[in-house]
Amino acid sequence: MESGIDLGPGLFFADGKRKVDYVLCYKYKKKSASKSRLSITSNGSVPITIQSRLEAEPELGEVGAAAGEPEESKLSEEEKALMRQEFEAGLLEAGLQIERDKERSKGIGFIRLHIPWPILSREAELQKIKVAVKKPFKKCFGSVSQILHEEWANYGVMYKYQPVDLIRKYFGEQIGLYFAWLGVYTQLLIPPSVLGIIVFLYGIFTVDTNVPSQETCNHNLNITMCPLCDAVCDYWHLSTVCSLARASYLFDNGATVLFAIFMSLWAACFLEHWKRRQMCLKHTWDLTSLEDEEDELRPEYEEALQEKKAKIKAKSKKQVFNYFNKYFNCTKSLFLVIAYLVHSVRTTDKESSTLPFYKKKNCQIRRLFSIVMLFNFFFLLPVCVQIFVTFSAVFGVVVYRICMLSVWSMNPDPEAKASVRMTVTTTGIILNMLVVLVLEEVYGAIAVWLTELELPKTEEEFEERLIFKSFFLKSMNAFAPIFYVAFFKGRFAGRPGDYVYVFGDYRMEECAPPGCLIELCIQLSMIMLGKQLIQNNVFEILIPTIQEQKGMKREEDEENEAEERRPKQQYHKDFALEPFEGVSPEYMEMIIQYGFVSLFVASFPLAPAFALLNNVIEIRLDASKFVTEIRRPDAVRCKDIGIWYNILCGISKFSVITNAFVISFTSEFVPKMVYKYMYSVNGTMSGFTEHSLSYFNVSNFPPGTAPSTTLITGVTMCRYKDYRDPPWSADPYTFSKEYWSVLAARLAFVIFFQVSK
Repeated sequence: MESGIDLGPGLFFADGKRKVDYVLCYKYKKKSASKSRLSITSNGSVPITIQSRLEAEPELGEVGAAAGEPEESKLSEEEKALMRQEFEAGLLEAGLQIERDKERSKGIGFIRLHIPWPILSREAELQKIKVAVKKPFKKCFGSVSQILHEEWANYGVMYKYQPVDLIRKYFGEQIGLYFAWLGVYTQLLIPPSVLGIIVFLYGIFTVDTNVPSQETCNHNLNITMCPLCDAVCDYWHLSTVCSLARASYLFDNGATVLFAIFMSLWAACFLEHWKRRQMCLKHTWDLTSLEDEEDELRPEYEEALQEKKAKIKAKSKKQVFNYFNKYFNCTKSLFLVIAYLVHSVRTTDKESSTLPFYKKKNCQIRRLFSIVMLFNFFFLLPVCVQIFVTFSAVFGVVVYRICMLSVWSMNPDPEAKASVRMTVTTTGIILNMLVVLVLEEVYGAIAVWLTELELPKTEEEFEERLIFKSFFLKSMNAFAPIFYVAFFKGRFAGRPGDYVYVFGDYRMEECAPPGCLIELCIQLSMIMLGKQLIQNNVFEILIPTIQEQKGMKREEDEENEAEERRPKQQYHKDFALEPFEGVSPEYMEMIIQYGFVSLFVASFPLAPAFALLNNVIEIRLDASKFVTEIRRPDAVRCKDIGIWYNILCGISKFSVITNAFVISFTSEFVPKMVYKYMYSVNGTMSGFTEHSLSYFNVSNFPPGTAPSTTLITGVTMCRYKDYRDPPWSADPYTFSKEYWSVLAARLAFVIFFQVSK
């Protein structure tokens, strides 16, 4: 105050000299009305007595912990008060200085702590922490927070590098490593983003010279295609999908193969670059000598262990033995069942004694197999249910598209019929995206529930198991629709006259004549962009803002009802913030995005560019959230990003396989190359469209499947996308030699692609 500097509320004790180093908080409720006490201060020599009439519901904790939302304690009020009194007495004995506000009838109480410099120096010596030789100028963390807010959590400084050292100083190594990894990932997205845009521009500039697209758009060829569904669908001309063919070439051209190879090399370089950056940070932050400390047991595990010991003590030795074998030694029990069943094999028919056991009518070993299968199914049931739900959601969207294709094809409007395929595809993808977002939240809760059932011993073990389960479920949920379009759609649809049906009457959907790659591109782009847009704008911005406004309104109402008002201190505002939930959700969001970028980048070269744009905003969004929207977390020291690096390595290796299969089986690259170098007369792509379409005689339609009404008269032959012999051949509708040539080339390309990478 003498220097004229405003110290700010809550940063110092009442004397304005001693800095507040820590704040403890607790909920209290007086049993009987009493006058409010004045602010009590202790300089470390006078002990503070705790009135036993106070009802201290939670245990003491820092502001960063969710002490305002405790679980119901089993202790009595006198025991709670005694524990608080002993805890504060221990702080005073250690040399800390305490100050608390006056208390009202009920509410949240705050205790401010000041640690003198000699105490800090002594503890630093004991813990071997490097400190300055001279007593430094006491710079409060508020200034560091202000610097982070101006130079990091600000959208106006997106072009600047992150102050990683300052982030680590304020939040600790765990959060510092996360933002360092996010910065490296975002920075290395620049080369693939530029190259992906070049590939896209190459497709735009050369689409007019692409011969297959020109043939598809040529009305003079008058290629009549077979109906998309039975009875209600009409024949249609190939030229109606002209725009779809041109759009498909933008992402499915010769440059896409080179881009896919580059992305596989990029993934390996990204991991190596991060390892190098991580080693530099470990050396700079003095983490190389950090030893793995033995984690303490989780409270839930200790509680379960104590309950088990209590039950064991309460029972006799024989009961303990039976209990142990019945509930905790399933393997031993299973072997006993096997031994009994093998010993008790009996057959009533003497002539059947020479038969194998699996053919004996009364053989009990078959019962054993049933028991074993039931035993395994019981433990795998949760995972099986989740996989079933995921694929059921995908199959449900497929059925939706099949049904809507039949319904909308009955529309008499010719323009509606012309756009029915694109309309069904777009609406199905939007529905799929919404299902993915809903199931992701459900799977997150299921992963926590399954991990708690396992009852891991330590927090580190709990976190690793939870991360693995969450990633498995959420990645399966996000990638399942894309895998279906890439590798299954149109593969098992059959052919005209011999289609595959679901639910008896609905045909399996087929890919458009330009191929499934454009549908895969649309599916990937909409799920990726929609997921990031909704998660970032709704879950991370809109919902926290609404909750904050409700909290502020509730606090205002409580203040109006209070007997007396007091000015809001900074720790009051900090306590009202959202609790810190860890960096796992942040990692999970970015790892799923990395999967989108690397696994299916051959179908959507613009994915790295959209990921780069999202991450530039995401860094500042997360920075603003950590600085202004959540409570400051406890600093956690760690040497690396942990299990997330292993997940990144797994995705990078799996991306080589997926991109190879996308280019070989989903893209039209291999069929075009086979035609150009094996079947083309002049060595060009002229005639590829005719070559890739097979013939079907409309008189061979099964009864009730041919179009009931048609606007295209005089049709005797219709075309469909496949390599099959024509109906006038010796063996009609069987796979032709072109089919086997293309299949062999696709398999050879997959092998070559993986070996070269």
